[in-house]
Amino acid sequence: MTRETTASLSITDKVADGYHYHVMRRAIEIIDAADSPLALDDLAARMGMSAAHFQRLFSAWVGVSPKRYQQYLALDHAKRLLTDRMTTLEAAETAGLSGTGRLHDLFLRWEAMSPGEFAKRGEGLQINYGWFTSPFGEVLAMGTERGLCGLAFTEETGRDAAMADMTARWPAAGYHHAPDAVAPWVTAAFGGGGEAALHLIGAPFQIKVWEALLSIPSGHVTTYSDIAGAIGHPRAVRAVGTAVGRNPVSWLIPCHRALRKSGGLGGYHWGLPVKRAMLAYESARVDA
Repeated sequence: MTRETTASLSITDKVADGYHYHVMRRAIEIIDAADSPLALDDLAARMGMSAAHFQRLFSAWVGVSPKRYQQYLALDHAKRLLTDRMTTLEAAETAGLSGTGRLHDLFLRWEAMSPGEFAKRGEGLQINYGWFTSPFGEVLAMGTERGLCGLAFTEETGRDAAMADMTARWPAAGYHHAPDAVAPWVTAAFGGGGEAALHLIGAPFQIKVWEALLSIPSGHVTTYSDIAGAIGHPRAVRAVGTAVGRNPVSWLIPCHRALRKSGGLGGYHWGLPVKRAMLAYESARVDA
């Protein structure tokens, strides 16, 4: 498949070329390998940067110091989130399959495909796509005339795998490289202003799970079992986990906020480093 040029959104300096995400990703690897927290000078040296430059990058990206950020990236951060920012989902709060609401400080409008339309495996759908920068590296964005139907992060999987994964979900659809058609929604999705429209394409059970995820505030988390209870299927924890993993619109439908009851991160379709980065990014910004 031809590697089309990544579109430039010019949202803010924070996402220019995905550079800050790459800095953060390298820092995560270094922090994970360390036996104890690293001093600023030591961490910056391992990154091949001056302490001042490294500090500026992290402060620009998330608004807290590298020392504080290491605490958010620590493996026990998920457990602290469950203790301090656990969101209890109520079934009464997730009625209906379409609506409007605030998410990530943006206005989000969304609607779900009907079961009959879903059964056609995308037949008759025209899906536009493009490659964009984001705070978490490159993202493959897909959208119908109704809104975004896919956001896939490529840093851990690569472009080819991300494209194959997404197109396999709706194999009968037509796909067109048309980044301009989806760019305004992508800009809004990552805080650039405007309205992010979503077109959810999934089975009815999946839609219910994704709808529950939409009610989790930024910087907060829930558990797979709590989601199962919220949608009226308390014993369907494994099925909920599968539906969470099949979420096609990562970040906007915040599957990264679903954790195991033990405090473990669980899985993440686009790679655990991306999930940890998202949780750290949101937690730090809420505290800041």
